Amino acid sequence: MTTTTGQWPKQIPYIIASEACERFSFYGMRNILTPFLMTALLLSVPEHLRAGEAKDVFHSFVIGVYFFPLLGGWIGDRLFGKYNTILWLSLLYCVGHAFLAIFEDSKTGFYTGLFLIALGSGGIKPLVSSFMGDQFDQSNKSLAQKAFDMFYFTINFGSFFASLSMPLLLKHFGAAVAFGIPGVLMFIATVFFWAGRHRYVHMPPEPKNPNGFLPVIKTALLSPGANRFGLALALMGTVLAVIALGFMPSLGLVTSLCLALVLLMGFVGSGASMQLDRARARHGDEAVEGVRAVMRILVLFALVTPFWSLFDQKASTWILQANEMTKPEWFEPAMMQALNPLLVMILIPFNNFVLYPTLERWGFRLTALGKMASGIAFSGLSWVVIGSIQLMMDGGSAVSIVWQVLPYALLTFGEVLVSATGLEFAYSQAPKTMKGTIMSFWTLSVTVGNLWVLLANASVKGQGMTDWIAGTGLSVTAFQMFFFAGFALVAAAVFALYARNYRMQDHYREAAQVSAV
Repeated sequence: MTTTTGQWPKQIPYIIASEACERFSFYGMRNILTPFLMTALLLSVPEHLRAGEAKDVFHSFVIGVYFFPLLGGWIGDRLFGKYNTILWLSLLYCVGHAFLAIFEDSKTGFYTGLFLIALGSGGIKPLVSSFMGDQFDQSNKSLAQKAFDMFYFTINFGSFFASLSMPLLLKHFGAAVAFGIPGVLMFIATVFFWAGRHRYVHMPPEPKNPNGFLPVIKTALLSPGANRFGLALALMGTVLAVIALGFMPSLGLVTSLCLALVLLMGFVGSGASMQLDRARARHGDEAVEGVRAVMRILVLFALVTPFWSLFDQKASTWILQANEMTKPEWFEPAMMQALNPLLVMILIPFNNFVLYPTLERWGFRLTALGKMASGIAFSGLSWVVIGSIQLMMDGGSAVSIVWQVLPYALLTFGEVLVSATGLEFAYSQAPKTMKGTIMSFWTLSVTVGNLWVLLANASVKGQGMTDWIAGTGLSVTAFQMFFFAGFALVAAAVFALYARNYRMQDHYREAAQVSAV
């Protein structure tokens, strides 16, 4: 039997080029955010509180970036289509960069810029990868994983040069230049994307579906029946979400809102799944089974959140550790982050052309979910190493920044297995009417991961907790590092167990559905 791979879509280079510039833009500003906060914007904060404040600002920003995909995905799927939504939000994204460059001395202006970037970057995030997936069909879907790998390679190509150059630009030319250059790159990214407008395959927005995800959930919860435990569970989640909002003065606005959202989604989703069959009479078997499939995907996404807790702290916790390590005078700690994208660019082709084929020859084929479970475990191992380094530093040893190379390598290997694989997995598993929304939930897992970081930071601010940690013989920093390591290793084990019973789907469109315009 002969399998055809189809033709490579000629419009893909426009998306890839745009993504390279956009990722330089995003990671350029993101990777200097913590150093800038520590050395400039937060100088009015007492020194012993400054690191914690900088981490809170950084992870709150990341939460916004990965929360707004919910809005962008909905707008793209339901109202304006992916192309228009990406283009318009990209322009807003450019304005956010301008605010960072102009308001380097104003917290209000600078934080407004961060909000606009979070809205723009987050809004387009699920749509760009989903829009690229739309360029493939059943005739060439075998090329899609290579395209997503190239997509991820490009992300890291931009990130590598941004991570090397931006810390030096911040140091020698100041914040206006360091934050202004990423703004220029974002404008170039927008131009690249616009230039391919006549070549793209455009999937029209889907009309409101009476048998969609939320209508089925609502019917399942509210339909009468002998057992209403699912509805009671959903109501309990609503009450807990309101209680979480009551902790806003102590936890902060972003943390409280995200915690409330997680509680609401978790309890309502669990409650609806218990009563899902009650929606069959009104919505039909196909709609109910579609929602059930989406819920199974969301369970996997939830189990990925610990990975993001660990991954995003390389731009906060790991930089703060690097500040205290020995290094050449010219070397800025934030430049260590260039190691991550460099390793990604090495590992993606190594995995595809060496590691995976070798494993297959040995009779061991890694599935998408197997890769993701392994990736979460490798991230946990990286934090065991980073915690061990912290123990050496807490013991008074002068530790070279070179020691961070090993945890960066382990974390990056985990990232390639989780993130690059997860992009294609999320697209392929999503029903046609839920492409943008499911990709939004994939990025929402990053928001939840950063929520765990904020909650962990808040938990160690109380005197009682710090006294208890001191009784363990560990510093607060080392304790948190080993806590997150254990968090990821447990999540990897649960993910692997759950994945054993997951049934893979194939939701690529048929070749004749649309034509390029």
